[in-house]
Amino acid sequence: MALYNKFIQIWKAKDLRNNILFVLAMLVIFRIAAHIPVPGVDTSALKDFFNDSQMMGMLNMFSGGSMANFSIVMMGIAPYITSSIIFQLLGMIVPKLEEMQKEESGRAKISMWTRWLTVPMALMQSFGMITLLRNSQTGILGDISPMNFITILVIITAGTIFLMWIGELITEKKVGNGISLLIFAGIVAGLPQAIMNIKNSSTSGEALTLVGFLVIAIITVIGVVVITEGQRNIPVQYAKQIRGGRTYGGTTSHLPLRVNMAGVIPIIFAISVVLFPPMIAEFFKSAKTEWIASLANWTIEVFANQLVYGVLYFLLVFAFTFFYTEVIFHPDQIAENLQKQGGFIPGIRPGRHTAEYLASTTHKIILVGALFLGLIAVLPLIMKYFTGMDALAIGGTSLLIVVAVVIETVKQVEAQLSMREYEGM
Repeated sequence: MALYNKFIQIWKAKDLRNNILFVLAMLVIFRIAAHIPVPGVDTSALKDFFNDSQMMGMLNMFSGGSMANFSIVMMGIAPYITSSIIFQLLGMIVPKLEEMQKEESGRAKISMWTRWLTVPMALMQSFGMITLLRNSQTGILGDISPMNFITILVIITAGTIFLMWIGELITEKKVGNGISLLIFAGIVAGLPQAIMNIKNSSTSGEALTLVGFLVIAIITVIGVVVITEGQRNIPVQYAKQIRGGRTYGGTTSHLPLRVNMAGVIPIIFAISVVLFPPMIAEFFKSAKTEWIASLANWTIEVFANQLVYGVLYFLLVFAFTFFYTEVIFHPDQIAENLQKQGGFIPGIRPGRHTAEYLASTTHKIILVGALFLGLIAVLPLIMKYFTGMDALAIGGTSLLIVVAVVIETVKQVEAQLSMREYEGM
């Protein structure tokens, strides 16, 4: 009943209702574009190519299946994400960018530069993907003229810019992050096909396996919700201050430290790193120089090994979780701000001691989050080892993204509903 009342409140709020309908319309446009193929491609050979390669299957999952269709938006918003990551890392190295990230006008400039960088990144990634498909032995693209090559390159790059624009339009409606919702829509769109593949590949004697698969999926969703929402509240006491005969402060608050501060960024980082060597090796496996071709084939074979791939993937996710937390969480700044506001953690001296305490506490909390993210990342590989079923499309990473996006969107919608209640008062 409470859920029904929420829907009624949303429907009665005209501007909120229109915003949600607009977002849904944009997602429909994205899915339509994902099924418009670039001319001159053997789609059946292309799908076989993606099904036979775990690396390409992972990329196809994040593109929402548009890569397997060789659609006009086949690169998805991956170039935009790459550009965002580059500027986040530069913020750690370049002091000027770090200062700009603290100001509204500076963040606007960085967003503009991120969009500009997306164009060459999209061109580079599209060029690499087209070249990879041209060099494949399945005849996906075959012999294409230089003009057709340039045309395909421009179309795919324009598709990425189009999705970037749609994502920003969605974000402006304040009912969810546009980029996250596009990834969410792509994953959800692939779920029916993934479920059908699992059903078709199973026999009547594997009913128990399917039930176990469902139970693990439910437990994973619950775990994702708990970890995503989990936080430790650090008590903060504010000292009393007397100004002009009035007393201020003296209140008690808390500083929330989330178990998973980095979200799904470590998994995206790890995927980019673990897929890079075999993707580069694909370009050189038919090289005329023997040792280069041998090295490329050896690299592909090593990363095709499920154990090597899984261990490396887990370690990268674990390491990137700590790395990205260090990027976004600054104990020194928090300790300095608390001291300026007259706040302190009971039993901890202000300043350096507070920063050290926050850093130590954060590392202990993030250890749990890093282990969980690593386990979620390799969960499809574990399930495939024990069941023989390919659960990539409905594995831990997909569930993590889907649940995190749903939670974020629901929170933003509830915030807008609460704001309208206060306006009514």
